[in-house]
Amino acid sequence: MTFAWTPHRFVGGALAFDVANSVILRHDPASRRDRFAVPEQLTAFADAASRLSAEHPRFGDLRPVPPENEALFLNLREAIDAYFRQRVLGHDQREQLAALLEAIAAALRMAPGDDSLEAATAHSALGLICEPQPERIKICGNCGWLFIDRSKNRSRNWCDMAVCGNRVKANRHYHRKKTEVSP
Repeated sequence: MTFAWTPHRFVGGALAFDVANSVILRHDPASRRDRFAVPEQLTAFADAASRLSAEHPRFGDLRPVPPENEALFLNLREAIDAYFRQRVLGHDQREQLAALLEAIAAALRMAPGDDSLEAATAHSALGLICEPQPERIKICGNCGWLFIDRSKNRSRNWCDMAVCGNRVKANRHYHRKKTEVSP
């Protein structure tokens, strides 16, 4: 199946979240898709992140993850998702924080340079851990992706209004109309 890294895939507001969001429908085991399951997609992601990530000016052109670091990088991705998901939900995240810090340290040790995808993702995750306004980190009410709410009144509910927001509103409209028509 052909897949393109479009701007919608980089709505997390931070490279670390864009990496974590590479698992589509993470919360639904039947529909779950790992976009990095195909190694070429991991390489394509580095190129797309260099252009589309909210942090691209900070990190510049990113080198792809070398094959020998792929498992380490995927471990970092899962640690990012686990920690921030627990944090947003208000659960105790001490274990997840320890695992994330270990994954960050391993990624930084093994990264071929600061311009590598794994080093940039580790730095992005460190910045998010220290986020001065942690209440701005949210989980999309439709797809379950992690994102930073940068809206003025902190009321954003979806990672992307044009995709998830429209889907939720269209679904709500459909059910409201269906209820009105039903006898």
